[in-house]
Amino acid sequence: MRNCFAACLEKYVKEQDEIVLLYADIGNRLFNKLKDLAGPRVINAGIAEANMAGMAAGMAMNGMKPFIYTITPFTTSRNFEQIKVDIAYQNLPVVIAGTGSGLGYANLGPTHHSFEDLALMRVLPNMQVVCPADVLELEALFPQILKSREPVYLRLGKKNEAVVHPEPPNLSIGKAHVLIPGERICLMSCGSMLETAKQVSVELGKQGLKVEVCSFHTVKPLDDAYLDEAYSRFDTWVTLEEHSVIGGFGSAISDWLSERLLNKDVLRFGIPDLFIDQVSGQQDAKKRAGLSVGSIVEGILAYEG
Repeated sequence: MRNCFAACLEKYVKEQDEIVLLYADIGNRLFNKLKDLAGPRVINAGIAEANMAGMAAGMAMNGMKPFIYTITPFTTSRNFEQIKVDIAYQNLPVVIAGTGSGLGYANLGPTHHSFEDLALMRVLPNMQVVCPADVLELEALFPQILKSREPVYLRLGKKNEAVVHPEPPNLSIGKAHVLIPGERICLMSCGSMLETAKQVSVELGKQGLKVEVCSFHTVKPLDDAYLDEAYSRFDTWVTLEEHSVIGGFGSAISDWLSERLLNKDVLRFGIPDLFIDQVSGQQDAKKRAGLSVGSIVEGILAYEG
């Protein structure tokens, strides 16, 4: 997905002079073509993420459209105060892009994991939270991100994510996208968990359960219209996310119900309240976290009885 991010910037930087990229000493080869196209508008800010966020805020105040980019925990939690005060409080059109989100850098341990980024970003006023599932979703949402005059947190995978959609989807920020229509059970997937949700639906189909699979590429704002309709249509909601079960997408769905004094069975699958280390890679870490297809299917079937 990071290659797609770079390609999207290359596509639009030629026609939009206000786009600028600041990155924290990673992706030097990734952005080589972008440097040729945009020259001084591609800035290696060094390992100084708080300073990078402040620079972006100043540029935005002067009419630029800045992106800040690095590994997710370093572009969200390390400089959270600057994002809160310099960017969100002033409602500036800065895009905070995090790569390798969730367990994308699983083998590097908790320092490089991002279980808390959705919680941090969605709590900030003015912040939009966008989590594309694959490169087609990223390409569809990118022009809207460019047009946004508010801050956006863009949660990206790392590389080799499956392309889930059979064709480019028609997406809008804040509007959920139904990938597979169904009944009784609704699988609401956030970001790169959409491929897992699709596989889960196939396995549940073998058990006679025709479930709906929906991509919530936007965690904030949530799609009120879809949730209103889904409340009456489905007995059970299932949320899938590569993020802590505390404060993330599943929590956002539960908050939505609570604010409306509504009652609905919600099964939340995410990373449990623990650190994950000593794993060989992302799939191994997801299995440890209970986010494998088998674990999710087993959990849903046990609940359905």
